[in-house]
Amino acid sequence: MTASQDDMTSENRYSGGCQCGAVRFSIKRFGKASICHCRMCQKAFGGFFAPLVEVDEIIWTRGTRAIFHSSQTNQRGFCSSCGTPLTYETDESIEIAIGALDNPDVAPPVVQVNAHDQRPCFAGLSDLPEKPLDQISVDKAWNSSIVSNQHPDHDT
Repeated sequence: MTASQDDMTSENRYSGGCQCGAVRFSIKRFGKASICHCRMCQKAFGGFFAPLVEVDEIIWTRGTRAIFHSSQTNQRGFCSSCGTPLTYETDESIEIAIGALDNPDVAPPVVQVNAHDQRPCFAGLSDLPEKPLDQISVDKAWNSSIVSNQHPDHDT
């Protein structure tokens, strides 16, 4: 269900948006959170899977998402300015990209769907070694020198 900004109340809501801040949204309640391994989601997110959470009401508080009809029954919302994946939608439901939430930790995935399409390397990702400690400190120093152009994780 999509609501207008006029319907927004002062009740607790969760916010999120795209990388550049051109599109922002507010959500009242979450449903089931999942990661989808289907090839369509892999391509839409440019990754091994798509982390998504069902929502029953979303208010678009800034900008308008662009839509790509990824099949005859599904469409995907994204920011036309920065390309951030935002939604997976059908006529009956809408799911939001968990990573687009200002606090992705509020919607931890509880199930994997289309696991038969999981990339073969996925099962071993958590077993990969981390960089050596000396490289981690170099990376940390470099990362702290970066000035991010991303929109902050809150409404502005």
